[in-house]
Amino acid sequence: MTHLKVGDKAPGFTGTDQNGDSVSLSQFKGRKLVLYFYPQDNTPTCTTQACNLRDNYALLQQQGYAVVGVSPDDAAKHKKFESKFDLPFTLIADTSHEIIRRYGVWGEKQLYGRRYMGLLRTSFVIDEKGVIAKIFLRPKSKMHAEEILA
Repeated sequence: MTHLKVGDKAPGFTGTDQNGDSVSLSQFKGRKLVLYFYPQDNTPTCTTQACNLRDNYALLQQQGYAVVGVSPDDAAKHKKFESKFDLPFTLIADTSHEIIRRYGVWGEKQLYGRRYMGLLRTSFVIDEKGVIAKIFLRPKSKMHAEEILA
């Protein structure tokens, strides 16, 4: 579970997106940002979440939100994911886990009784001043955009 809480200043970051471009938190100053962390491209739950954000992207934009996804996958895998599902938003490749660690979303998981370390699906809504306004520790993948807008 993340060490961050609502009201904290969002940790700064710089990463590389699916197009090889540099993306940093400072680029979103003055805008609301949905920074969502997900375990892996092309897996069922991650795809459902990404497609929900895609399907509601225009509505999120109308409400002033930018959307950025972060996972440990590399840029090439992100590019394939973006193309396959026609994703309109930025996907950061955090292969070094630097951003993941800053946001405290790496931890113990359990699947079929087996415990292992992995990315904990978490979303942060960051306001125009760079302050965390909402944290979704277990976002509902099928209706994540609706959660954000509620």
